[in-house]
Amino acid sequence: MMNAIPSVVPAGWLSQSEQPVFGLPSGMRLRPWRESDAPALAESCLDPDIQQWNRPGQLSVGEARQKIARWRHRWESEQAAIWAIAPEGEAAVGLIALADLDLHGGSGEFVYGLLPAGRGGGIMVDATIQVSRWAFHDLGLHRLRITHSIANPASCRIATKAGFPLEGTMRGSRPLRPPAARATCSGAGVSGSATQSKVLAR
Repeated sequence: MMNAIPSVVPAGWLSQSEQPVFGLPSGMRLRPWRESDAPALAESCLDPDIQQWNRPGQLSVGEARQKIARWRHRWESEQAAIWAIAPEGEAAVGLIALADLDLHGGSGEFVYGLLPAGRGGGIMVDATIQVSRWAFHDLGLHRLRITHSIANPASCRIATKAGFPLEGTMRGSRPLRPPAARATCSGAGVSGSATQSKVLAR
């Protein structure tokens, strides 16, 4: 009888841990979402760029509160790790997450987005590097990936600057709003000890 392959990250690691808070060079912080962020989350769903690339749907403030509660449950159930990007003591201006977490296999996929108030200062690159360090060094994942549309050059630049080389193109894999409804998507990912060293050395 073959022995089962052990989990890369033991079950219960996330659910028994507090979600960490990180400071970024810009002065922004990565922290868990709060109920008080609900108006900012509802606002983000109206932003044209976020609607184009993230397909969030529209939320009332009450629905945004419910979504934030579900995000907390996803940490507790070890399905995802979702941070607000916010100035100290202020409401969120963006989101970064490791979704589709596979703790048994040791992988996760980045999801991110910024409101106009957070754009233009390299914040998302720093946030991606910081979460990558945590995922590799503390959580112990083996592989992270970013899947982004090649029609979204800003997201392409974030992936490249954060150390995620292009691995391939998944043609027609994700429906998007017009005019990019048929845009192809690029899968960018990093894995293995050499890549971990590259990220951790930044």
